[in-house]
Amino acid sequence: MKLTPFKNEPILNFKDPKNHAKQVKALQEVQQKLGKKYPLIIGGEEVYTDNLIVSYNPSNKDEVIGEFAKANKDLAVKAVETAAAKFEEWKQVPAEKRAGYIIKAAKIAKRRRFEINAWMILEAGKNYVEADADTAEAIDFLEFYAREMLRYDSKQPITKVKGEENELVYLPIGVWTVIPPWNFPFAILVGMTSAAIVTGNTVVLKPSSDAPMMGQIFNEIMKEAGLPVGVLNFVPGSGGEVGDTLVGHPKTRAIAFTGSMAVGIHINKLAAEVQEGQIWLKRVIAEMGGKDGIVVDGEADVDAAAEGVVASAFGFQGQKCSACSRVIVDQKVYDKFVNKVQKLVEQIKVGPARENYQMGPVIGASAEKTILEYIEIGKNEGRLLNGGKKVSGNGYFIEPTVFVDVDPKARISQEEIFGPVLAILKAKDFDDALKIANDTVYGLTGAVYSKNKKKLERARKEFFVGNLYLNRKCTGALVGGHPFGGFNLSGTDSKAGGRDYLLLFLQAKLTSKKITK
Repeated sequence: MKLTPFKNEPILNFKDPKNHAKQVKALQEVQQKLGKKYPLIIGGEEVYTDNLIVSYNPSNKDEVIGEFAKANKDLAVKAVETAAAKFEEWKQVPAEKRAGYIIKAAKIAKRRRFEINAWMILEAGKNYVEADADTAEAIDFLEFYAREMLRYDSKQPITKVKGEENELVYLPIGVWTVIPPWNFPFAILVGMTSAAIVTGNTVVLKPSSDAPMMGQIFNEIMKEAGLPVGVLNFVPGSGGEVGDTLVGHPKTRAIAFTGSMAVGIHINKLAAEVQEGQIWLKRVIAEMGGKDGIVVDGEADVDAAAEGVVASAFGFQGQKCSACSRVIVDQKVYDKFVNKVQKLVEQIKVGPARENYQMGPVIGASAEKTILEYIEIGKNEGRLLNGGKKVSGNGYFIEPTVFVDVDPKARISQEEIFGPVLAILKAKDFDDALKIANDTVYGLTGAVYSKNKKKLERARKEFFVGNLYLNRKCTGALVGGHPFGGFNLSGTDSKAGGRDYLLLFLQAKLTSKKITK
């Protein structure tokens, strides 16, 4: 298989009337499909259950996106055993053929792009650009990982040993449980799942209960691409019953998870226990969130810094693990920066995602409750500069909220809120700013704005995060260009979308043959 060099899928410009019209039309078409029932998929078999997971539109909480069959423990076990049996066959399929399915899936996703966006706008509350960026990233993952698998399948360079013929090959490892989040409901789901599939593993996919439709769409895409039944199994269900069953099953070989720190720690602990009949130590890929900080130096371009911080903090309502939730500002430019941010945030409009407001709803009632509770905490930990209230409407709308003069040890400085809440902290100087930036249990993304090259070099060495951005926002990682993953309790630094990622799904086997005359 010959493929052109990888390049990122461009994000559409919705200021172009043609693109805007296509997206509106796709939303109208998807609207006619809402409320359907969807089955589990185990070994290609559709399984309907009496218990359902109901997905709602967070912009209109009475509108049902779809009703999804809810798995139980027995069905979860069946899914793992089905995937384990299929693995014995799938692992023998040549890498080039596996990559072919993934390339076909990318083409299908491109064809269905506006439809996928529309489902995401309605189910996850993303505006047009955020939804399209999610879909484009999913396409990128498919294209990138297909090419990466061909690289891993090629002849591997090893040191020659006199009198021997040595060969190193990469093999798949088994059944993967994939547990994606709701905030990048298509991109991360597609990325983790396609990585497992293209490397020759089989998958049991448990989608987020807040965005199961995106898993359904990916199943449809892989079916159309011709993926053999049983390679991908789709089992929506609760984390406590189904998730724990999948993670703990002795035939589960590995887990790919993206979500909260608490759930990631739980999965890691459960996976570490060797079950009866288990003959391996399970691998865990865990991306577990962040408390991402941006440092604004006294020598920064304050206008650019304010724009980058606001974009990082309030894009998709702050519901990104990479979102800026605290900004540490040198006292020399503190007042000027605060004034800039206040004016920018005042311009943000909040409303239904379908109407393409800059900010839409948070994902659901539980998230809304938690975020509003943190806002009340923030009122006692800093001075409220912007927002602070729920927005009227039949959805989960919250004003973009900014607190100033916040202590580095305050709860809103240390705890992940996962919503449109920004804390602004004052630093004495650059040394103090770096110290504050590193004073967290997380280490996912960060950014530094400064015109001083020496300070930027210090940040490069001393700011302890997996993804550091200099003079740009801390969100918007691109596949291939920004391999993504964090340190400390942000996870296992898996570097999704990078050249190291597929290695996590493979195991290396060395064969050495003595040369005889």
